[in-house]
Amino acid sequence: MTAKQVENRRYLVPIDTSKTQQLFADVLVIGSGIAGLRAAIEAGQTGCNVMLVCKKELEESNTWKAQGGIAAVLGSDDSVEEHVQDTIAAGGGMCDEAIVREVVEKGPGLVRELLEWGTEFDMSDGKIDITMEGGHTRARVAHAHGDSTGRGIIEALGRKVRGMDNIKVIENFFAVDLITTDGNVCVGAIGYAEGVGQEVIWARNTILASGGAGKLYRETTNPPIATGDGLAMAWRAGAVLRDMEFMQFHPTTLYIAGASRALITEVLRGEGGILRDREGVAFMSEYDERAELAPRDVVSRAILDRMLKTDATHVYLDIRHFDKEHFSKRFPLISELCESFDIDVSTQMIPVRPSAHYMIGGVKVDGKARTNVENLYACGEVASTGLHGANRLGSNSLLEALVFGQVAGEEAAKGENGEARLTFRKYKYDVPVSDRSRLDADDVRNSLRALMWRNVGITRTQRPLEEAQEIITFWQRYVMDKVFDKPFEWEVQNMLTVSLLMAGAATKRCESRGVHFRKDYPEADGKEYEQHFEMVKQ
Repeated sequence: MTAKQVENRRYLVPIDTSKTQQLFADVLVIGSGIAGLRAAIEAGQTGCNVMLVCKKELEESNTWKAQGGIAAVLGSDDSVEEHVQDTIAAGGGMCDEAIVREVVEKGPGLVRELLEWGTEFDMSDGKIDITMEGGHTRARVAHAHGDSTGRGIIEALGRKVRGMDNIKVIENFFAVDLITTDGNVCVGAIGYAEGVGQEVIWARNTILASGGAGKLYRETTNPPIATGDGLAMAWRAGAVLRDMEFMQFHPTTLYIAGASRALITEVLRGEGGILRDREGVAFMSEYDERAELAPRDVVSRAILDRMLKTDATHVYLDIRHFDKEHFSKRFPLISELCESFDIDVSTQMIPVRPSAHYMIGGVKVDGKARTNVENLYACGEVASTGLHGANRLGSNSLLEALVFGQVAGEEAAKGENGEARLTFRKYKYDVPVSDRSRLDADDVRNSLRALMWRNVGITRTQRPLEEAQEIITFWQRYVMDKVFDKPFEWEVQNMLTVSLLMAGAATKRCESRGVHFRKDYPEADGKEYEQHFEMVKQ
């Protein structure tokens, strides 16, 4: 396979529908986080035949891991306008104000709907408890079981999905590619079902809700499934990707050498936790007047700078002044985590450092969750709606996923011009045979994650970004030209695709804005860069 063929390759696997099991749905939903589940419910409520496919089990998603909460105007002293302005202030001049306003206005009603559907939010006097968080000027973050908000929401939405007869859930289904016609119309997807093999799902409308790409980085809060598959699928299908340089890093993840990273919610800082360096100095006020309540990008860079200045691998989160009994009840997950590593939070500080957390960029959609590919919708972390701009305000991610999941489900259920597509039964695609040597996928994966952390991480400069593109392009020559038959290898191909797009976008943006920080261009470049960088496969 030539370099040009590798670059223009449409599908990762050969397709021959005459030899492949075929399934049919009015609406296909790819992904089982809050966005995918909410989309499936909305489409299902119209009577549509909905098929929801999950990469692993229904409960395994980024949402399930979410500790912090969901932001919405629920307090009597809060207002839509204040939430809108907080979101825009965090977004670095790149938020779509109309989208921000729509999401914020719809938020309270949809959060209360979650409560009605059985989400066990923390309550007081019959009302949902709300707390403060960095970047917010009002308390507006709702939680479930203290620090298990995502799990509480997924449990409630999962029960509702499983209770609807017209929603079929297929677990352990790896969606390999979206299938499109020559007219750039999405007609479904091809994937691999565990224990079955290759399957094609034809659908009148398809909703991509496949989540983020944190596992592209060595240090991340994301679960193993977050390998950017949806972004890569959409790219190969001709969808426009936008703002791929904007990866948000969470400031505080538990740092224990040899252990995987675990999120330490910023609500701890919102409720009085103090960041200290190895000398015990509370340093955040030196970087921002908001100190621990500064937005995530500011806090992440401050921690990184402090680590460099003190020659340390991490800093500390000090909550020794918290009431230990209250802490264990308020944050049971973190309390249990700390105890598992013999950290007594009443006498010891929690070692923390930043990690890749949330993909702000993604598949460009409009206010109705539509992509440029006909009959393909996107919502949740895989999508770029315009809400977050250059930096996501904490706890706005679950809010966005909830709102746009509902929108995507409603729009996809309409099935405009959809009838003809269900007669589209025959499809064949062959992948040219490659005679190049094969690289070990596991080695490439580990090396890629280290490269992304080192060269396309929290701080960036021109030469390392260019080097990252050169190295990734080299790996692609020996990986992207192969036909694999296992999810692990398909993930590596997707990770290479998305990593190259991210490095390219970061190279192009010669300024610092939001979560994208260039040491060689440390200031925002006025209006010239207050624009979105869009990419589409030619």
